[in-house]
Amino acid sequence: MAMDMLRQLAGSPLPATFRTPAEIDKIKLLRAAGLVIALTPAPSNALTLSGTADAAQVLAITEKGREELAKFSFPGDAPPMQPARRSWWKAMLNAKVNTPRETGWR
Repeated sequence: MAMDMLRQLAGSPLPATFRTPAEIDKIKLLRAAGLVIALTPAPSNALTLSGTADAAQVLAITEKGREELAKFSFPGDAPPMQPARRSWWKAMLNAKVNTPRETGWR
């Protein structure tokens, strides 16, 4: 799956080079979706658009790719952590401290 490849890319140093046909196809899908910036080779025979490609190099994950990673969860991943809630008394204290006060000065 291409999202597995995107996850792998997020955890590895970039630029990264891939040489197997399956990996190159995944990189091409990610590039077509706008999730990565990658250099993908043209087929070795330009007239018939066939033949094996040498390698694909991923230069960066785009902002769109990072957003997709944030939305996508994988089996075995821990659920996203929720921000800790402040206790009600701390919220009340901050509300009292941060409210403008009426002073005699104008």
